[in-house]
Amino acid sequence: MTAVKRIAVLTSGGDSQGMNAAVRAVVRSGLYFGLEVFGVQRGYQGLLNNDIFPMDLRSVGDIIQRGGTVLQSARCKEFMTLEGQQKGADVLRSRGIDGLVVIGGDGSYQGANKLSKLGIKTMGLPGTIDNDISFTDYTIGFDTAVSVVVDAVNKLRDTMTSHERSSIVEVMGRHCGDIALHAGLASGAETILVPEVPFDMDEVAQRMQSNFEHGKRHSIIIVAEGVGKGEDVAKEIMARCPSYEPRVTVLGHIQRGGTPTPFDRNLASKLGDFAVRKLIEGESDKACGIINNQLTLTDIDLVVNTKSSIDMDMYELAIRLSQ
Repeated sequence: MTAVKRIAVLTSGGDSQGMNAAVRAVVRSGLYFGLEVFGVQRGYQGLLNNDIFPMDLRSVGDIIQRGGTVLQSARCKEFMTLEGQQKGADVLRSRGIDGLVVIGGDGSYQGANKLSKLGIKTMGLPGTIDNDISFTDYTIGFDTAVSVVVDAVNKLRDTMTSHERSSIVEVMGRHCGDIALHAGLASGAETILVPEVPFDMDEVAQRMQSNFEHGKRHSIIIVAEGVGKGEDVAKEIMARCPSYEPRVTVLGHIQRGGTPTPFDRNLASKLGDFAVRKLIEGESDKACGIINNQLTLTDIDLVVNTKSSIDMDMYELAIRLSQ
């Protein structure tokens, strides 16, 4: 006797590479275990609009390699209200849907948490490129976003070396510097600026100047957007080193697009299947994650009230290797 018989899946918030792989896993695992599975178009807004449709094996054919989300996503202010949340629960009940898998970030998790308190069994999957969800080592889309940044830095380095210039690369990460840190270490950036770690702009400028004086033909500075705009960092450096004019590249939403890496596809597949199995076992209001390569469940209340932390060992390693 399963705890759920009909489940739905939605994607919410900013899209991330691997969301489609997660949707595919939820649908195919649900069908494998004899459940009826439905898709919700355009996140919580689609839920309130009753934009819900049945999904079968063919619904998720040929999507594992695609970026974005076939279910689409949208912001929904109405769902932030108690009335909107109640309406969402009522819509699901009217369709006989007793379980919901939500793929998204912190705001998406909070929506799942609210629905669970209204009697809908929910599971949250960490779909965000920022890697800013606690109680999971990696989020779906993070590995791909890092790969996109590293590829861009590799190309910029060719040009910067040819012209003996410095380059400032602004990447996503308003509250979490993981993309900047992981991409910076992988690409050999000379300086990595993240919102979690204080820095001295005088030291940043001095390091860049010293690199050039000691024969380096380029300097790469990666800046997480939570630190500030790349243009502002460039102005600060110019004020201290007028002879070195950095070129600024803002990668923006290009970090969200593209084919998900095998790592993200596999992570999404594992988490999607895990969410379905746990719903069948009667679990609810949980966030699915992976820690030390082990699948984990954590209360969503705890996840949304715990700030993720940056890996300081990796940050210090990046500093040691950037000399």
